[in-house]
Amino acid sequence: MTDTLSRTSRSRAMIERVRPEVDGGSFPIKRTEGEEVIVEADVFTDGHDQLRCLLLHRPAGTPAWEEVAMVPLGNDRWQGHFNVTTLGRHGYTVIAWVDRFLTWRHDLARRQEPADISVALLVGITLIKATAQRTDGATALALKDWAAKLQAATPEAGRLLAQNESLAALMAAHAERLFVTEYHRVLEVTVDPIRGRFSAWYELFPRSCSTDEATHGNFAGVIERLPDIAAMGFDVLYLPPIHPIGRAFRKGPNNSLTAGPDDHGSPWAIGASEGGHHDIHPQLGSAADFRRLVKESRAQGMEVALDIAFQCSPDHPYVKQHPEWFRHRPDGSIQYAENPPKKYQDIYPFDFECEDWQALWNELKDVVDHWIGEGVRIFRVDNPHTKPFPFWEWLIGAIKAEHPEIIFLAEAFTRPRIMHRLAKLGFTQSYTYFTWRNTQQELMEYFTELARHDSREYFRPNLWPNTPDILPEFLQYGGRPAFLLRVALAATLGASYGIYGPAYELMEHEPRDPGGEEYLDSEKYQLRHWDIDRPDSLRGFITRLNRIRRENPALQSDWNLRFHTIDNPLMLCYSKTTEDDTLVMVANLDPHNVQAGWIELPLDKLGVPADAPYQAHDLLSGARFLWQGERNFVRLDPQSSPVHILRLRRRLRSERDFDYFL
Repeated sequence: MTDTLSRTSRSRAMIERVRPEVDGGSFPIKRTEGEEVIVEADVFTDGHDQLRCLLLHRPAGTPAWEEVAMVPLGNDRWQGHFNVTTLGRHGYTVIAWVDRFLTWRHDLARRQEPADISVALLVGITLIKATAQRTDGATALALKDWAAKLQAATPEAGRLLAQNESLAALMAAHAERLFVTEYHRVLEVTVDPIRGRFSAWYELFPRSCSTDEATHGNFAGVIERLPDIAAMGFDVLYLPPIHPIGRAFRKGPNNSLTAGPDDHGSPWAIGASEGGHHDIHPQLGSAADFRRLVKESRAQGMEVALDIAFQCSPDHPYVKQHPEWFRHRPDGSIQYAENPPKKYQDIYPFDFECEDWQALWNELKDVVDHWIGEGVRIFRVDNPHTKPFPFWEWLIGAIKAEHPEIIFLAEAFTRPRIMHRLAKLGFTQSYTYFTWRNTQQELMEYFTELARHDSREYFRPNLWPNTPDILPEFLQYGGRPAFLLRVALAATLGASYGIYGPAYELMEHEPRDPGGEEYLDSEKYQLRHWDIDRPDSLRGFITRLNRIRRENPALQSDWNLRFHTIDNPLMLCYSKTTEDDTLVMVANLDPHNVQAGWIELPLDKLGVPADAPYQAHDLLSGARFLWQGERNFVRLDPQSSPVHILRLRRRLRSERDFDYFL
């Protein structure tokens, strides 16, 4: 009891409500290289004594802390910030103590009686001399000089001299830290590459990269497409599984249960006599061909993202080598995947709770390690919500401890709490519900949550208007305007987005079944030949979008999103700003009809003068509008372009600008 009292009873500073903090510090927050971490905390003490409060931070494995003085915001709230410049984990925490010199200085400034001031000055001189004794060299001499000046000064002159900022800085740098309170835990931040925050993904099937629909494509065909994809402005090339495909229970075209001898099956039915998760489908090419694809993609400014699907076809080598890694039915057969009433006889899920679970987990980590060795730095993980949370926490933690540059995207279209748990466990980015959010209210509510809720500290959205699995109803019936709208929303509402490429460029919109979201003649089950040079392709529009994203820092973050009032519920108005960049987006959410409305912009928050005209330059069409005041009229015809991306010039340079835009 005495030991406990001696350690805690004289630490008078209280530290509470440190932010950002995820689940009491159980999980790290996320940032990318060069980003700022702003930390706030409630820090207070009894009585009227003054506190000194420091933010401590350091990269993992570094013994010494870097210190940042926190500043009071009012009402006992304090703030400090630091920048993260290296990949990997960083720690941060808060310390505070009652500072005798600050307390003396604060009280002295309020004293009025000369005799009272004279006595108080003696206290301060004693504190300064004591600090000088703990230092040496020029610092000690400077402090002794300050003590002498205070001793020789009149009461009023001494009171003013005590407020000198140079003296305060010296005393702060060499403060006596008595009875320091430390926040009860070290919090963590995971620092990812910039692509973890800002990226544009393009998905294609290598087996369809051929000259005709009857010929199986390969990596060489993908390499031929790289210049076109890079020219559109994408920086991540995402490939579905590239492994051998099982033959047992192989699916035919349109997910039919019976496949013909020439049908190619689903790439997600992984494993055959040619190999499993470490191997490449023979018709796609060799390991050397894949490495060449990775190298050539990087030369074009892109990274290859590889699909990781931890499941097997009945023909996978694991099934014979390690039958204990799978669940068995009472008759001894292996349990295939089911989501009643759906059955997936071509897929065997792993049993992550089997007796040999440690060997299974290590083998799956070895799969990721193998492809990292082949040059892959980004992984899109298929259905992570169907595997145990502890597995992902262990796997991602182990991988990123060795390779902090690796990015994991969670393909989990499931319940919100599960999606958020996966993000907390380490997934760099996450799929979202954007695909099904279409109305003004739906978009505003959902993206306000993504941009403003505390979950933004760990949940990084990646927006996809379509995937090979999902052809949303909006795209089925909205025609070309719907495709223009949804990709523009994805590219501007979120800093990271992706498209299932050829199908989106060419506006593939026929569902297999009425009311369903499966594509007719889905590329998941058969080869497709895409006429990417078709005159009506969206290539030019997508290229402009991505160029705008790269040229405007405002579109490279999620947190700066703000929605604005517009008097038409079929339209949407929102902005993104940085210190030097202000963009306002206005969208017509009705792909069939012209819509118009009055928008209201908070000009003071957008950095635009309210007392003079300002320019609104549509970066998509090149049109320029001269606006004035907070309310302005917008009309959008979906047949030409359903979206404005308006760069606001905050101040016109001269009177000539008026002539140019009128």
